Amino acid sequence: MSAGEPAAAGANGEGERGPQAERDGKAPGQGSDDHGTRDVDDFDNLADIDDDFAGLFGTRATGSPRNLFYVPNGNINAGSVHGDQRVENTNSSGAYGGRRVEAHEGPISALEILDAQAGFAEPEWFRPALTTLDTRILFLVGEPGTGRRTAALNLLYRHSGGSMSLRALDSDENLSAWRPTDAEARGYLVYGLLPQHPLGPAVIANLRRLLSDADARMVIVLPHDPERIRGLSRDLHVAPVHCAPPPPRAVFDARFEAAVPHPEHRERLLAHLEPGQLDALLPPELVPAQVAELVAAISMAGDDGPDPTDLRERLSFLAEGEVPELLRTLRDDPDGLSFLLATSVFEGLDHRIVREEAERLLALADGRLNSVLPENGEDGSQDRPRRRENPQPNPRFVFRRSLQELLHTIRAECAPQEIRANTGFTYTVEPVRFTRHRQAETVLRHVWRQYGELSGLLTEWMDNVPGAENELAEPVGRVMGMAAGWGGGRRALRHIRELARSEHLHSRTTAAYALGIAAQDPVLASEIKHRVSSWSSDRGWQLRSTVAYACGTDFGASRPDLALSLLRRSYRGLDGDERRVAAAVQLSLRVLFAAGNQQAVFRKIAEWADHQGPDVELSLQVFPKLLREDPSWFQEQLLTVGEHTEIVIALVRRALDDDSIFDETCRSLIGWCRVAAWDERLRSAVETLLTALAQDLRLGVLRLFVEIDGDENPELAGRDIAHHALEAWRRGAQRSYSPTYSHGGHDDRGE
Repeated sequence: MSAGEPAAAGANGEGERGPQAERDGKAPGQGSDDHGTRDVDDFDNLADIDDDFAGLFGTRATGSPRNLFYVPNGNINAGSVHGDQRVENTNSSGAYGGRRVEAHEGPISALEILDAQAGFAEPEWFRPALTTLDTRILFLVGEPGTGRRTAALNLLYRHSGGSMSLRALDSDENLSAWRPTDAEARGYLVYGLLPQHPLGPAVIANLRRLLSDADARMVIVLPHDPERIRGLSRDLHVAPVHCAPPPPRAVFDARFEAAVPHPEHRERLLAHLEPGQLDALLPPELVPAQVAELVAAISMAGDDGPDPTDLRERLSFLAEGEVPELLRTLRDDPDGLSFLLATSVFEGLDHRIVREEAERLLALADGRLNSVLPENGEDGSQDRPRRRENPQPNPRFVFRRSLQELLHTIRAECAPQEIRANTGFTYTVEPVRFTRHRQAETVLRHVWRQYGELSGLLTEWMDNVPGAENELAEPVGRVMGMAAGWGGGRRALRHIRELARSEHLHSRTTAAYALGIAAQDPVLASEIKHRVSSWSSDRGWQLRSTVAYACGTDFGASRPDLALSLLRRSYRGLDGDERRVAAAVQLSLRVLFAAGNQQAVFRKIAEWADHQGPDVELSLQVFPKLLREDPSWFQEQLLTVGEHTEIVIALVRRALDDDSIFDETCRSLIGWCRVAAWDERLRSAVETLLTALAQDLRLGVLRLFVEIDGDENPELAGRDIAHHALEAWRRGAQRSYSPTYSHGGHDDRGE
């Protein structure tokens, strides 16, 4: 058996599973139609094992002799054989003809590396990519199925001199904080990067240093996104390699030779195909993963070779064009539709199970699989519904209109997949976009102005967006904001004001976005400023919460001074429902800070810290969040003798002394120390801050220094400052560690 046989996702392929593996992930003999998956302990006696297993191999004919050898993980040859012999080891994670498990975190198995090599057709860009990998890092971009992962494994294997010590890093790995953990590893495969962990030039420089020290290389595999590729080239000064697959015929020849090593056997198998059929099955647009499926289907056909007609029927990549026609033929057949769906879900199980599930689906559909409305019999019974003389389309029919038909009708299209981030996770979307630019706004403006009753319907519809769908608040708010300008008059903001008073978060955030959009109209802007100024002093928390959220939209970003004044006026503390207002105020302060208003926001934070009551509470609550929001601004203040340098240090000390925000402040500062381990400029800023804090070892600073001194990262920036300060404090000489403080970060260390 060749190393690459028969995995369909080995060389040049990325994930096409065999039909049976795709259905249920079982190897042959792993379960039966009647019984499902069963262990030996599930059978009453050995005869049951005999009957079940013999049925799987087609030897249960009455009176026919049979021999059964049940030897888990063993290989038995009982009797004569004809032709080539073949051994296949399978387990629960991979099935005959299916893909093997791909490592996405941890060591990459030798079997996966060997599979990637077997039948690998070297594309034109492969040799130049090996040269690029001399820089330690290579970005490889391409569409799914084009063999990116297989090519990446071959690049790492070749460049490491044939090392099998390769590791995988998952897509959520933060490369700015990553370091090699396996001294033996010579290559790292990163399969995707998430938006919440952006790369910068300093991160890339640090990665190259770490990889050089470990004598390793790294290949980062990314989807083909032209905008992202331009960003990599522009911001990181790297040249991503586009994974253009070799011609399908070259992939086929390489894989077929690996799967069937004997030339005579290959010729016999191909001789069964019709003249020109192979060329027809290998069009230029075929990707390697699909070629792998074709190779598997031909190579596993046996001595009789593949049946030309049967071969075409079994190739999955030909099904996509046939499915729409299949659905059209079943459009008026609810029984056929239910059986199609049930078979698609339960393919491979007993026909009785599939039939039962199809009937259950038909009953559950309650008429939604009928293309036309049925009519009851004259006697009122519903046993035999008959067709109307003029059948009426069923509005509940689930196959009434396909997505493609709807898109074509309104002149829109589905854009390619985009990766978007949420709190704690990422997801992909295929956004619907009109073909013509700004068509959405034009349509809404026209119907809003021309059809009076429709505006009320749209308002009611948008007012009742489900609360769980908070991501819909921005687009709904945008439309409502524009609608305020379309309607005009003294009642232009009425529909926004009703949302602003709501107790539901999604309604208030929708109103905030609407205010930001409406304020772009110079006539409406004066009324909006008047309204939000009044709402910021309202006794109820709802309107003040809406004002706070609005300050984080375009309304506040374009009027930062007004926004800061409104935010302070809206804040009343952290008791009861006021926490909701406080959360909105803190969020908008962070948004304003990150939007380029650092000077204005920090001045207000420092000013409030010198006051009493809610002012100082707001200042200290939001300060640790700003440390994390834009650390580069604070670090720049520490590196230069400027207006805010001493105030930053003083506020850090106060935040550390406050038990309620110590943990958050400590995490932000230790995060600085970790990144500063490979960023010299940041290291200077961190050392400047810690040196200043060491002048007065209060409880909060002591707790921070203990955390830094005990951190597991040996290269943590500032560890020596914290350690020496703690040692001096333990000897009772709190101020004996007094290096010369310099805003530039340089100091003379000693005791």
